[in-house]
Amino acid sequence: MKTTIDIADPLFDEAKRVALRDGETFRSLVEQGLRAVLSERALAKKPFKLKDCSFMGTGLQPEFEGRWDRLVEASYETDADPNR
Repeated sequence: MKTTIDIADPLFDEAKRVALRDGETFRSLVEQGLRAVLSERALAKKPFKLKDCSFMGTGLQPEFEGRWDRLVEASYETDADPNR
């Protein structure tokens, strides 16, 4: 399909030089650029998915079963024995 676009002169000049240097047409260079941008944007629109980092365990210790308040309280307690 033919179309007309306005491109800044310095960008056009550089693109023509690169196309000539690489032995390809200005058209193919523009098409490659559009494909790259469209592909990048398509990837960026994929929803974030959190990696599953769960692990096997035995669950909560018996003293915390059904005791959210105790779990929170224990998380703020300090232990004087650093080897424990």
